[in-house]
Formats: sequence, structure tokens, C-alpha cells
Amino acid sequence: MKTLFCILSLISGTFCWAQKEFQPKGSTILQTVDGDLDGDQIPEKVMVYNTNADDESGEIREIQILKKVNGRWTILEKSTNAILDSESGGIMGDPYSGTSIEKGILIISHFGGSSWKWQYTDKYRHQNGRFELIGHTSSSGRPGDYIKNVDFNLSTGQINFTNEVDNTKEYGPSQKETFIKKGIKINLQNRNDKSIKIILPKTKAEIFI
Repeated sequence: MKTLFCILSLISGTFCWAQKEFQPKGSTILQTVDGDLDGDQIPEKVMVYNTNADDESGEIREIQILKKVNGRWTILEKSTNAILDSESGGIMGDPYSGTSIEKGILIISHFGGSSWKWQYTDKYRHQNGRFELIGHTSSSGRPGDYIKNVDFNLSTGQINFTNEVDNTKEYGPSQKETFIKKGIKINLQNRNDKSIKIILPKTKAEIFI
């Protein structure tokens, strides 16, 4: 038991040293997640930080994916573009709702709004030497009026869109459309550099990724 305790203490101490080495100066830890993201059966460690840097949308967040190589932690990838700033959720405040790892996929979720609400989830896979966006789901609208839902598989290009309308007098009938849009490349580094708008040919709905 004493030997096991020593081993666990050594592992913990090694990571604490690595975490302090890579942690942005003046930042605080927002979340830590463990899981295998590159398929080698060895868990990576995902760190999400509140940095000490602000812009017009609040405190900037940084995500780091740490990988152990030859007994030492190293940064596999990091980005300040994949997670929204602390005040980007409108009246609801902080839009960040968490990061998780499922079956080797990195999942990041946000939500915000007021009476009009929005939420979206991004799914990233480690491929081509980086974390690329392979899936995006979102919903937006106001309960009692309408809710728009988007499910975009960036790997196949298929977009499934629905607009479920309750207040048909003001917003018209419900809509549904499936469309293929290939060639959009998004990764952790360029995720929120600029919004990508897609206009669906049948419903003329505007989708922002």
C-alpha cells in the first residue's frame, strides 16, 4: 500500500509540475478532462483555463491538450479560439457548458441567450496532425415561437436542418431540409476566427457555423 501511494504521488507530482510549466501566466483552471484522443490507448489530459487576458467579450479561454511522450508531458495542441470568452453568453453570462471525451472524440459545448436561446456542440477528431471539427450540432430560438436545429457532419458534408414552429401565425410553417456541403475545414486553431454562413437552397435558411 505504501509503495502504491508513493507511485501515485510521483505521477501526481509529475503532472502538477507539467501543468504549472504550461499554464498561462495568471490563469486559473476551469476544467480538466482525461481520455485517449489519438488512438494510442494512452490518455491525454485536456486543460481548460481562464486566462488573465480580456477582450470585449470577457475573459479569454485557452484549451490545451497534453500528451505524455517518453515520460514527459508535452503540448499536443492548444488554442484560444475553440472556447468562447466568459461574457459571450448574453444575459445568461458565461456560455461555456463543458468539455468531454467520448470514444476518442473531443466535445466542447456552449449555450446562451435570454428569452431567445441558443446552444451548440462541437466535436473534434485528431486527424491530419491536428484536431479537426467533424461534427456540429446547434439549436436556437424561443420556446413557444420556434426552435431551429442543425446537425452538420463535416466529414460527409451532410446538413440536417429543421425549424419546429409553434407560432405559425407569425413565423410560418415548420421546415425541414437535408443538404450536402463539402469542403469546409475547421480546426481548434481557426474555430471562431470568423463565422461561416451557409444558405440552404430549398428553405433559404441561413446557417452559421
